[in-house]
Amino acid sequence: MGMSVIIAAARPDEAEQILKLQYLGYQSEAELYSDWTLEPLTQSLESLQAELAEHRSLVARLGDEVVGAVRGWVDEAGVGQIGRLVVHPRMQRHGLGRRLLTALEAQLAEDGAARFELFTGHRSLGNLRLYRSLGYHETDVREVSRRLSIVTLAKPGEASLAA
Repeated sequence: MGMSVIIAAARPDEAEQILKLQYLGYQSEAELYSDWTLEPLTQSLESLQAELAEHRSLVARLGDEVVGAVRGWVDEAGVGQIGRLVVHPRMQRHGLGRRLLTALEAQLAEDGAARFELFTGHRSLGNLRLYRSLGYHETDVREVSRRLSIVTLAKPGEASLAA
């Protein structure tokens, strides 16, 4: 009988596992854009620990192993900022990214988010497909370099839809 993946708040002692997962998970993005200086690949453990302390951080756990993670917070404008969604390559395409994202949206809504915003690279078609399937719409495209444009996507929160 297999273990179930549990979505839960990240613990401070999981920072190193999250950092290793982030490094592994963002390799495909680095290859896609020929850029190994992407911030998730160069982030320090101390910086990640500070983010875990300051933001909502969720992990997907398979037993004691962290196989997915996402972080977010509500900014001054009431927008839930979502970032660093990552799923272990062997666990991708099983709905973990969707589960992590929707769980974080629920928490950020509790924190007062009226809408949600996230971003990805223009060539990250799987990410774009996932975000669009969850109701996100493109709001901005910003060219970072000849190889990379950042696509910002947003969607209203449930409270906004009910109003």
